[in-house]
Amino acid sequence: MTIEIYIATLAAGLIAGAYMLGMLAWSAVYPEKRTWPPEHATKGIKFRVWFMTILIFAAAFMLGVLDWNRFEGPSTIRWGIGVPLIVIGNIAVWNGVFKIGMDATSGEATGLKTDGLYRWSRHPQYVADITILLGWGVLAASLWALPVLAIGFAVLAVAPFAEEPWLEEVYGDNYRSYRMRVRRYI
Repeated sequence: MTIEIYIATLAAGLIAGAYMLGMLAWSAVYPEKRTWPPEHATKGIKFRVWFMTILIFAAAFMLGVLDWNRFEGPSTIRWGIGVPLIVIGNIAVWNGVFKIGMDATSGEATGLKTDGLYRWSRHPQYVADITILLGWGVLAASLWALPVLAIGFAVLAVAPFAEEPWLEEVYGDNYRSYRMRVRRYI
């Protein structure tokens, strides 16, 4: 494998992550001028956000495959921890998507959800996505994937700070009461 493939994949993942991190940080610092959740969730905005998110995950996956087990970790630990984290994360994230729907997952107001996984976490989908990335990091044990995994973690950790002012604006006292009862992550 040529080094150019590694570098191009790494660059794609880091650029997508930087784009998402910048957009989310801007929205968290300037909620009145937020870019996420969007004022109007157009197909273009939804496409950009989903494309960049998928690009982060795809780059981490590809780099993990290309640089498989660079750290030479024991396979029983890698498979025994990594695969369950990936499976649990996928079950949780897809449960969240089906619970709140694709429109809400894409930044639209569709009603405040406080049951299911949302009883334990205000942002279970972000927690689940972090779990998936963590599981992949353990399983792949790849040096090249680490920077993309790190920016993916950062994006997912910052996203609630961009969303919560909007949630409070849209759902008011219901959200404030919910926020007091339920932790941000877990």
